[in-house]
Amino acid sequence: MNAPFPPPPPPPAAGRDRTTLWGVLGIVFGLFCCGILGIVFGWLSIRDARRFGKSPLLGWLAIAFGVVNIVASAIVRARGSYYYPYWYR
Repeated sequence: MNAPFPPPPPPPAAGRDRTTLWGVLGIVFGLFCCGILGIVFGWLSIRDARRFGKSPLLGWLAIAFGVVNIVASAIVRARGSYYYPYWYR
C-alpha cells in the first residue's frame, strides 16, 4: 500500500515547435519561388525537429527542392531561354 508514485513526465522543451511550419514553407518556397529560402527554411525545420524530437523529413525535402530549383534555374539561364520561352520562338 505504500508504493511510490511514478516519476513525473519530462517537461516539454522550451519554446514553440515550428517544425512543420518551417518544413512546409521550405517546400513551397523551394518549389515555386527561391531555392535559397527553401534551403534556409529546410535547415530551420531540421533544427527544430532535432530540438523537439520529431522527424526531419520535411526539412530534408525542403532542402532537396531548394537545390533542384537552383540547379534548374541555372540550367534554364545557361541555355538562354529564360527570357524567351519556347512558345515565343
